[in-house]
Amino acid sequence: MDSDDDINYESDSKTEACADEECFCLDSEFFSDSDKMDNDDEFSYTVLSTADVVDVMLNLIKEVNTVVGIPPTTIRILLNHFNWDPEKMYDKYYDGDPDSLFKAAHVVNPMTAMSRSKMKSAKKNSELCEICFRKIPFNLMTSLACGHRFCTECWTTYLTTKIMDQGEVQSIPCFAVDCDILVDDQTIMNLLVDQNVKLKYQHLITNNFISCNRLLRHCPQPGCSYIIKVQYVDARPVTCACGHVFCFKCSENWHDPITCGLLKKWEKKCHDDSATLSWIAANTKKCPCCNVRIEKNGGCNHMLCKNQNCRFEFCWLCLRAWNSHEFQWDGCNRYNEETSKSKEQSRSALDRYLFYYDRYMNHVKSLKFENKLYTFVEGKIEEMKQKNTAWKKNISWNETQFIKKAVDILCECRQTLMYTYVFAYYLTKNNESAIFEANQHDLQTAVEQLSEYLEHYYVDISLDSLTAFKQSVQDKFRYCDSRRRVLLNHVYEGYDKGLWKYAES
Repeated sequence: MDSDDDINYESDSKTEACADEECFCLDSEFFSDSDKMDNDDEFSYTVLSTADVVDVMLNLIKEVNTVVGIPPTTIRILLNHFNWDPEKMYDKYYDGDPDSLFKAAHVVNPMTAMSRSKMKSAKKNSELCEICFRKIPFNLMTSLACGHRFCTECWTTYLTTKIMDQGEVQSIPCFAVDCDILVDDQTIMNLLVDQNVKLKYQHLITNNFISCNRLLRHCPQPGCSYIIKVQYVDARPVTCACGHVFCFKCSENWHDPITCGLLKKWEKKCHDDSATLSWIAANTKKCPCCNVRIEKNGGCNHMLCKNQNCRFEFCWLCLRAWNSHEFQWDGCNRYNEETSKSKEQSRSALDRYLFYYDRYMNHVKSLKFENKLYTFVEGKIEEMKQKNTAWKKNISWNETQFIKKAVDILCECRQTLMYTYVFAYYLTKNNESAIFEANQHDLQTAVEQLSEYLEHYYVDISLDSLTAFKQSVQDKFRYCDSRRRVLLNHVYEGYDKGLWKYAES
């Protein structure tokens, strides 16, 4: 920039004048969410707003600025080049060849840029912009550290297009052809006029910072803007301020008792529709000539390929050419053990997959219904209170919260049960798997009993029967929760001791 004016930026929601140094221009006041803290005894994490993340980024830039003493706006580009790992940046910066660092990051060495600025020629009255080919007053021209100068209007249009239409913020190059020097943040923020463009620019920079930082993770819930910050990366459940619970490592819904790898493998299998492929293998055959898949739709074994470029005639049973079929001494009457085994294995694998998939999807659907159950039950109780003055007088809001607790535990147990079928699908049969399946059976029985009780019996409760109903519900959800813990403890023990063996599926 040719301006000699100082630029202020804000950190920690307080304005600080930067009279003696170039300043980084991200401003946490663009983000207005409040922060929340959530600490678990085993896994500590913090729920941050977008403004908090901006402050974290600004503090990191200040820390690096204190060490290396180069402008903050340049530091931001360098840190981004190293995925916001300051140690990697320090190693490269102090290895004796800092010029190669700046070249790789597509920025001009700040020391070279400073010496250049001291040798500025006298200002002209006007200058030709090589983009719009107009003569522009000198003070309306803007240059980067690389020395290329264009009019402010052309720069603003160029940057706005890059940000709004292309979503670029990390790698916006100089306007000049064949120049790969990146436009720095200070220049961009000075040139942008529209506040919406500035806001999007800052959001994109912040999102990139989050995606590059292993200890930060966006809440995957649609519409949620909170970010989770942890002390170390692990496959643990974290609860966002919006209430969504997810696995920090893979960002999927919390998937106890299976690992992130096993869940990913299962989801890929379901996505690839491998069951359909198994059915095709079990019920169709390839034409021996052109390899087109054929499904038999009649009793005759004399087959004619429908492919117009083939029209090969063959036997469905042995796949030999039909015209020489009767002369083969080892034809259809001789049992081929390997072929038979392959068919049986395909059918068996399909049946097994469908068994576990059906139960998994059944719990997925049940979970969706039960997530709505609390609202429905709460509405029913409120309706009874309105109709019965005795209810309204004697039953407080707190005394009906046991139903919410019951539904919460029911949903938690249902979700755990859902993932146990993924675990069981990949598990090799042994003594430990038999214990697991027994615990799984106990949990499923308890879940179904609690679910049925909540769905069918709460409609008949009255003021007189509320105490008994409450005790019964509490007994059932406590037992359900205890069975869940027994199952999970056994799975954790198996992980710790290496007891689980997985089959290739």
